[in-house]
Amino acid sequence: MPMTHTGTTSPRRTPERRGTPTYRTPAGPRRAPRGRGARHPVAPVVCAALLTVAALAPHPAAGAAVPLPHRMADTGGGDQLITAEAPTADATGGTVAWWQRRNGRWRQAGSAPARFGSGGLTEGTTRVQGTSTTPTGLYGLPFAFGTEAAPPGTAVPYRRVGPDSWWCEDNASAAYNRWVDPRPANCAAAESERLADYPVQYGRALVTGFNYDRPVHGRGAGIFLHVNGKGATAGCVSVPAGAMARILSWLRPSAHPHLALGTAYGPTALTRY
Repeated sequence: MPMTHTGTTSPRRTPERRGTPTYRTPAGPRRAPRGRGARHPVAPVVCAALLTVAALAPHPAAGAAVPLPHRMADTGGGDQLITAEAPTADATGGTVAWWQRRNGRWRQAGSAPARFGSGGLTEGTTRVQGTSTTPTGLYGLPFAFGTEAAPPGTAVPYRRVGPDSWWCEDNASAAYNRWVDPRPANCAAAESERLADYPVQYGRALVTGFNYDRPVHGRGAGIFLHVNGKGATAGCVSVPAGAMARILSWLRPSAHPHLALGTAYGPTALTRY
């Protein structure tokens, strides 16, 4: 959702402000004393030096970061994953990256700077509507939509926004947290979003599965991955328009893609999901 406040008594929405060690080698070997095994003073020094060098030399895997999806508890079971990570729970900026799994190994396919809710991030299962927080968790991606045409190569279901396309966020409505076109009488306009009113942010967007399959009224509605507005969002994740287009062209329903939202550390760490 673009920057706004939601709730059962909320006003209409407004757009988003939405070294190698040295050693000395003796001049030559000494003759071993009679009755004892031969000794060579050079060998212990050389061995010690080689061990030191080996310890100082970088391990072949050192510096090679383990891809984020390999550190996660769950990635949804598919072969495509979008991660949206903020440094802390009160941050309003971070990074979105998209990953492809081939032969059991995840590789990053792209990344972009991201914006989060003006209220930061919070655990998705206990989020409260109207707090402008981005819900953390692992979510499916039901479909995409936009005021613009789908970018070339788009394979995910894509709905074109029309003049009567709304997202119902009225807690009293049976259509809560659903696309409606046209808006039904039991979904108050003041509690919902007319999607065409946000032609920039909703130029292209992905619906997230947050509170979608079995909506809990009061937890929140209309949490999308969409195009940047002027600033932080009201709970959505936003990226530059070019990145949004690349993501939509890359996604494949057959890969069962998911979106993981979270922080770098702490109780809402993305790796928990």
